[in-house]
Amino acid sequence: MVTTIIIGMLCVHLLCFSVMFLLISTRLNGKKMGMDVFAAGNFLLGLAYILQLLSGPQNWGALEVINHTLTLCAPAAYALGAMRFFERPTVSVWRPLLALAVAYSLAQVLVQSLFGAEARHALLAGACAALFLAMTVATLYAGQTFARDLRVEMLIFAVLIGGICGLNASKCLIILDQGLQALDLNSSFQTTFYIYMSFLATVLPPSVVWLVLRRLTDELRNMAAHDPLTRLLNRRGLMDRLDTHFRARTASPVHLLIVDIDHFKRINDTYGHKVGDQVLRHVAEALNSSARQGDLICRLGGEEFAVVAVDTDKAGAMHLAERMRTAIEQRDVSGAGLDPAIRCTATIGVSAAFNSTQAFDESMQQADAALYRGKAAGRNRVELAYA
Repeated sequence: MVTTIIIGMLCVHLLCFSVMFLLISTRLNGKKMGMDVFAAGNFLLGLAYILQLLSGPQNWGALEVINHTLTLCAPAAYALGAMRFFERPTVSVWRPLLALAVAYSLAQVLVQSLFGAEARHALLAGACAALFLAMTVATLYAGQTFARDLRVEMLIFAVLIGGICGLNASKCLIILDQGLQALDLNSSFQTTFYIYMSFLATVLPPSVVWLVLRRLTDELRNMAAHDPLTRLLNRRGLMDRLDTHFRARTASPVHLLIVDIDHFKRINDTYGHKVGDQVLRHVAEALNSSARQGDLICRLGGEEFAVVAVDTDKAGAMHLAERMRTAIEQRDVSGAGLDPAIRCTATIGVSAAFNSTQAFDESMQQADAALYRGKAAGRNRVELAYA
């Protein structure tokens, strides 16, 4: 009786969170972060438990086949939803779920006819254990690779999923040892099993919502720190990164490079602002391709960019500036409205070394002064600030 009540409450819980996930997915517009798939997983599992209460655990029939199929498809849907959340390559969600449903339904009929009801129930527990084991390993792998920023969360998820994996593996062994009486809802194992499932249904859905909120917050923070046209850092983002660099125990002095596109107003007046935007993106790509690992690249505004050269001396900063100037000059700017392609150049001013965020404004004045000397000397050149 107690276990039946637990399962009933679990059904309500799953279906309520299914509706909530679906509502959240409609508010996320084109980027649903897998919430629609999580909603489907909750719905499938909630429906499976409803069918279990209606049909009873040991009755062979269509409801029982559907019940077991939905029970296996639900965690598969969760796995596919997680892949969507982490933007991993996936095929259409519904096609593999439908294929799994058809294949497992046929497998149930075959196992029932050949080995009986015990084997069919053991098959479900074993298949779920295998699926949850794969999910546990994948979660640990994610925490070490593409989800390093969520390493602690991935470890907690792995422990929770590992728990249901262990319970399903134990259930499979108990069924094989004790037969169908192991499925008695009044048994201590079944009570423990469904209490743990209720615990997961209580903890995991809010955790998923929290992950979505964190991902949205990170994206907003990222948008606030980047220029929307070139995807480079904006000044706010540059200062944050520079502050992080100088807070490090091994922080070294840096040099500031100010990059200004030559005759940019003439380009805008001749070709239009759309081509001007293409030129800005072209320069951003040239700076990115010629920068070294760790260098900070920023669009200050208009046609002006800044590069912070780390772990280098004056000669290294000048060499980097010259490499960037050459990369900008030698690349064609092509695209819609440009036939033939055009080329642009840039003048770069390089500051003296500085070793604190507070010295940034002074270094910027140095680099600006060097930049204007380069402009006055004919443009398309690199100038070093006076010591």
